[in-house]
Amino acid sequence: MSYRLSLLDKSPIGKGETAYTALRRTIAYAQQAEALGYTRFWVAEHHNTAELASSSPEILIAALATATSTIRLGSGGVMLQHYSPYKIAENFNLLESLAPGRIDVGIGKAPGGLPLSTRALQAGRDPDRHPDFAQQLREFDAYLGAGSAERVEGLAATPAPHTQSERFLLGASVESAQLAAELGWQFVFARHLNGDDVVLASAISTYRNLVHRTPIVALAAIVDPDGGKARETASGFTPFRVTIPGGQSVTVGSEAQAAEYARQAGAVDYTIEKRKANVLAGDGHDIIAATDRLARQFGIEEFILDLFNPGDSRLVAIGLIASARDAAAAPQALSA
Repeated sequence: MSYRLSLLDKSPIGKGETAYTALRRTIAYAQQAEALGYTRFWVAEHHNTAELASSSPEILIAALATATSTIRLGSGGVMLQHYSPYKIAENFNLLESLAPGRIDVGIGKAPGGLPLSTRALQAGRDPDRHPDFAQQLREFDAYLGAGSAERVEGLAATPAPHTQSERFLLGASVESAQLAAELGWQFVFARHLNGDDVVLASAISTYRNLVHRTPIVALAAIVDPDGGKARETASGFTPFRVTIPGGQSVTVGSEAQAAEYARQAGAVDYTIEKRKANVLAGDGHDIIAATDRLARQFGIEEFILDLFNPGDSRLVAIGLIASARDAAAAPQALSA
């Protein structure tokens, strides 16, 4: 196999657990990922979600940087629509200064929560003066050092690191691939959110034609030594996409969540679409076989795995995947 494997974590809080326990597990997870040779370890941003402890990726990345030494660390991703591009640039310049050469800036367009948390995060902002996402991203890129055209004259995002963070736009559309290419950013296609491989192929070819690079692909997976058990669990995952006229379409984990999103948005006229689940499931060898197929089909050079395993089983799961990866990469003995 010629592709790299990386990981995304959301710091899930198990039944009866505290956020402290979940976050300590995320740190242990990153340390084990580093020992097993994974390329990156990213943390997500979710709001007003009792089951997840990952509401502020930048703070968690700082903790991970002190607990690891070689693995790249990043956000998967910071939801820029809620924030000042200048402040997020300061945060990542500070992280890059703390851990030079190891920080990935991952930016997403999604809200990372339902409308109640979005309104709270954007409180006090005049919606009529709110820039669109592409404009925000260009401004953010400028404050990271891409140029001065989008900056206020005389204003810099300090501290100025001696090394540059890698920059990634997270998306699930051809339009996101085009925006990433325009800015010279790397692109991550969220196949775990959009399982339409026709769209994936189009996004890959668009990005590759523009910048002569291949996007990273994010995949959901559940892993168990008993592959059948993992497949049975995965069969229960079904994403739903809720679309509100004039608003952003959002993919959530259940039909009830989709309806709640519409309710919080005050929408009466909305649609809910059942989406195809795209969760890789099985033992470690099954996961590597699946990534092998996708790598061959689309020419992918790196996958980011979002494991749906609960609790400490995530640490077991990445060991199973790494063992299968190493076995697949080992030279095969020639028969006599």
